[in-house]
Amino acid sequence: MPARIIQENSAPLNTVDVDGVTVDLIENALRNAREEMDAVLFRTAMSPGIREQGDCFPMIANRDGKMVVGQFGSFIGPFLSAYDADIEEGDIILTNDPYMCNGAVSHLPDWVVLVPVFKDGRHIAWSAMFGHMSDNGGMVPGSIPIKATTIYQEGIRIPPTKLYKKGVLQEDILELILHNVRMPQWNRFDLNALVAACKTAARRCVEIAERFGDDVLATTMDVMLQRNYDAMKHIIENFVPEEPREFEDYLCDDGMGMGPYRIKCRLWREGSKAIFDFAGTDPQAQSSVNFFLNEDMFKMFFGSFTINVVDPQMVFNDGFYDLVDVRIPEGTLLKPKYPAALSGRTHALGRIFDLLGALLGMGAPEQMLNAAGFSDSPHLFYSGYRDNGEWFQLFQIGFGGIPGRPVGDGPDGHSLWPGFTNVPNEFIESYFPLRIETYATIPDSGGAGLHRGGNGLTVAYRFLADGEIGIHDDRWLTYPWGVLGGEPGLRSTKRLERVDGSEEWLGAKAEGIKVKKGDLLHFNTWGGGGWGDPFERAPELVRQDVARRLVTREGARRYGVVIAADGSVDADATENLREQLRAERGEVPLFNRGGSIEELKARCLEETHLEPPVDPSFQGAA
Repeated sequence: MPARIIQENSAPLNTVDVDGVTVDLIENALRNAREEMDAVLFRTAMSPGIREQGDCFPMIANRDGKMVVGQFGSFIGPFLSAYDADIEEGDIILTNDPYMCNGAVSHLPDWVVLVPVFKDGRHIAWSAMFGHMSDNGGMVPGSIPIKATTIYQEGIRIPPTKLYKKGVLQEDILELILHNVRMPQWNRFDLNALVAACKTAARRCVEIAERFGDDVLATTMDVMLQRNYDAMKHIIENFVPEEPREFEDYLCDDGMGMGPYRIKCRLWREGSKAIFDFAGTDPQAQSSVNFFLNEDMFKMFFGSFTINVVDPQMVFNDGFYDLVDVRIPEGTLLKPKYPAALSGRTHALGRIFDLLGALLGMGAPEQMLNAAGFSDSPHLFYSGYRDNGEWFQLFQIGFGGIPGRPVGDGPDGHSLWPGFTNVPNEFIESYFPLRIETYATIPDSGGAGLHRGGNGLTVAYRFLADGEIGIHDDRWLTYPWGVLGGEPGLRSTKRLERVDGSEEWLGAKAEGIKVKKGDLLHFNTWGGGGWGDPFERAPELVRQDVARRLVTREGARRYGVVIAADGSVDADATENLREQLRAERGEVPLFNRGGSIEELKARCLEETHLEPPVDPSFQGAA
């Protein structure tokens, strides 16, 4: 039985006429409230992942649970369908379990707070936010165990639970939860910050309703949702063809020596509805790289991607969901069966964006096609005991190269999520026993193209205490592909220089690695793929990239550009080199993957210093 909202005032909310000025005022007030949620959170959270990096996603939804303003789409609908208790004014609900809300939350470290907003005893809206906790218990510090084979190994599972009942904190429940994590003080402060942010948004919704009226607020929310519906209907009818197109991409490995794993999708249009069918995606993995992809979450990815390309001024929300049909076969990598492990879902999540860019751009590549480069969200974990016996635990998200695009070069060293920010090196060095000796873009790591792919980052971590590290990344076997003649971006690498003088090349997914004081980790992320013919890039732009140390002199030759000894462009040599390279290149493919999977595996040890993964084994899957 779905959840029931208990209201003292059950008078229905009516649709009324609202003029355009009032709609704009309320729309911007809601957008400001959403931004205020972030501000409250960042000023009251404790863990660096939330406070400094911004690993959180706020939302304000209408009374039906549809996101009106926010970032990650609404998870309230699937939650309400799964939650079978009454909800009253003053209740605040907490959950983190993907299997209890149809994947609306996709792994256990993401703790979700939901607040029903009441005014004068009547339910008028929702506010909600989830943040990534630095620890959730489980097998390893950071709670993203690579070798987990079941969700029970990934930490505490919190079913939808009333953290507050009618405004009263359930302290025994909170203490039980915090008893199961390694950093209870951080979790307590971060959870309080999530609650404070949601309460702030709830207060702002009430203030808007007091100023304009409950019916006006409700009607305006419906207008905002309808705007998105109309915009997406236009986009789908004009950019999604009736003839099916398909694309596939791969996760390099699962951290247990198997891979790659295929994600495949077909896209077509029926009337005004876009159909995404993931038939052909590999069965679920035995390790934690599965991604329980909620259908509404994928709709959000699709809408966010297209609206930001076509009409970035539009306030993105959930209004268009009826225009999208998502079909994900059960028992696959994207809809694993309970109790499959899910904690390492970030790799498949990132690959979904590469897949979307390919599918949506294939019909109009000159206008919409991006190269690959949203490919992942690299993680580093470092934990142990300081000299004084105090436990420390670092979780840090790394950045890679953003793909080249029709409108220009991809940004260098940027997050998959546009709202994420880098944790200042000074902060890291102040609070953790390590020193960051290098933090720089990797020249030539972005794929060459008319528009260059963004460069990846090289970060050198000097460990100042014995401890243990874990690494989560991908794109070490497959390349972030280039498009329309653009070249692939450079792959990721992880190399550990031991204090005893030895060297070790680490896999992109590794955990339980013991480090000694003085060891140095070189953490290199992938670059974005290039867009368009590199021999059409203006030589002056290549010269500027060389001067800015984004491209090397030798790397300039990938663009057919010769840089003279004085740093200028040798025009005659450039013209001759470009003519030679064009003749040698042959036909320009739409996608340049750097080779087939078989070819990449054959070259793997030579190029990456790592053995190639073996073909996955899928016993127990559908």
